Amino acid sequence: MTYETLDYQVEDGVLTLTLNRPDRMNAFNGQMRRELIAAFDAADADDAVRVVIMTGAGRAFCAGADLEKGGDTFNRHKRQDQPEGDDLRDGGGTVSLRIYECIKPVIVAFNGAAVGVGVTMSLPADIRMASTNAKFGFVFARRGITMEACSSWFLPRLVGPMQAAEWVYTGRVFSAEEALKGGLLRSVHEPDELLPAARELAREIADNTSAMSAALNRQLLWRMMAADHPMEAHIIDSRAIAFMGESEDAKEGVSSFLEKRAPEFKLRPSSDKPEFFPWWEERKFR
Repeated sequence: MTYETLDYQVEDGVLTLTLNRPDRMNAFNGQMRRELIAAFDAADADDAVRVVIMTGAGRAFCAGADLEKGGDTFNRHKRQDQPEGDDLRDGGGTVSLRIYECIKPVIVAFNGAAVGVGVTMSLPADIRMASTNAKFGFVFARRGITMEACSSWFLPRLVGPMQAAEWVYTGRVFSAEEALKGGLLRSVHEPDELLPAARELAREIADNTSAMSAALNRQLLWRMMAADHPMEAHIIDSRAIAFMGESEDAKEGVSSFLEKRAPEFKLRPSSDKPEFFPWWEERKFR
């Protein structure tokens, strides 16, 4: 696929997915929404992709929704990229849900400002890292709108309800250090050290772990956050460990450890998923 708003580069098992509208500070629009969903579809289908890194071109990660329509930016009756009526959906939410459903680990490297949908669409990622130049803002109340991109589900689970409430209610922009202290980020780096640090972490995953284990573990972690009892985790854990325990990847994992060598895992998420995957019922938009 040819992308207009993204740069899609795969190297040694790592997909670097760069938001690429630097003249607009990578502002989110309908084209970017469609291309992000397509990019994650492509990543999931490609066994050469083990880890996804999202970052931005230029001085921003994503400055939020493109405000070129002025006061009508958020008016659903003025939208041209989505249908009217009951099928009208929050665009950021469709991206967040697609990242949530991804079977590859996702790392976000915030090279600069991440505001509005620029930060909320990153919440379903597994690990978030930032440059010292990065700033964040859940600015919705200051724009006369509400939270979006499923952030009312993700944000309090990631940082706790009190921290989420402060950031959302005030709508203020805050620093990378505050984001780190509040639990939104894993680490903060000097600008020229951010992508190397993200790639080092991606390599740790890509070089040493089973792709199938990573795919199952990612969905176990996210899906069980909504389970109402640990028995739900026990049920699916039991199936997953049984499937992987008798697989060639488990044999290779133990053998490579005992033989003190790098593992060579064979299972492919595109074709070797267990029969019980997915184990959840697909949620309909209604």
